[in-house]
Amino acid sequence: MTEALHESQLLRETAIRAALGVGDQLRTAFRAPMQRDFKRDAHDIVTVHDRAAEQSITEVLLGAGADAMIVGEEGGTRGTGRVQWHIDPIDGTSNFARGLAYWCVSIAAVVDEQVVAGVVFNPMTGDVFSADLTGARLGDAPLTSAAAAEEIDATLISSFPNPKDTWLFGRGAYEAQSRLVDSFQAVRNLGSGALNLAHVAAGWADATMGFYTNSWDIAAGGFILQQAGGRIQGLAGGEAREPFHIAPDYFAVGDDADYPTLSSVMTTWSARYDAGDPPPRPDHS
Repeated sequence: MTEALHESQLLRETAIRAALGVGDQLRTAFRAPMQRDFKRDAHDIVTVHDRAAEQSITEVLLGAGADAMIVGEEGGTRGTGRVQWHIDPIDGTSNFARGLAYWCVSIAAVVDEQVVAGVVFNPMTGDVFSADLTGARLGDAPLTSAAAAEEIDATLISSFPNPKDTWLFGRGAYEAQSRLVDSFQAVRNLGSGALNLAHVAAGWADATMGFYTNSWDIAAGGFILQQAGGRIQGLAGGEAREPFHIAPDYFAVGDDADYPTLSSVMTTWSARYDAGDPPPRPDHS
């Protein structure tokens, strides 16, 4: 076994340990009274549990090796090191805060600008999706993606459209949604990008997508999907962008499915805004 493969396995094991370590505290908090705060606007929720979980995860990851940088949704970028840990302590916070059981913990390890290990953990079902450079797993079982051959037989799961998308595209977001609804057998808005990617990796859905995302949203789930035999395409300004986890936009499919409407919608609408200089946010005050 090469040194790179061995390192990726160790990083995967560390990520799993960190994710499982916050499972009990998040399950206890779920559907209990909680204080909600807001970041960008009233649609962008954060709770004390997001911050506490990220702190717990960070302690485990840094405890496993000092040569590490933390890139967290709540705490920002901290430290310097060869290994970058991209953390979303609760992906799907709006679901978590409202009592909807579709949210997860997402942790990815990036070395030399490439994702080499990742875990997406659903505390409510106990599902642990993970991957290293030797492959993807659901628990201890190998994970292989599968997808319908044609769009009309496929299910697309995403968080599109959401308030961020209507901020970027205005009412045009619903034009894009209409094309997808017409072309796919089913289109579902579920609220957790990382868990959506894990479901596509498991063959429980066929495709997913997102605009104006962050690395902690997609790094772990996208890598798990790749290692399960699926495909994720990063986009910026309508053009392909690699590595995928630094791209603002993406679409992903199980197996090696080719869904032309999805590809067209993503490239067309990705080209309609500049991720470095998006339009001003609307004032909801």
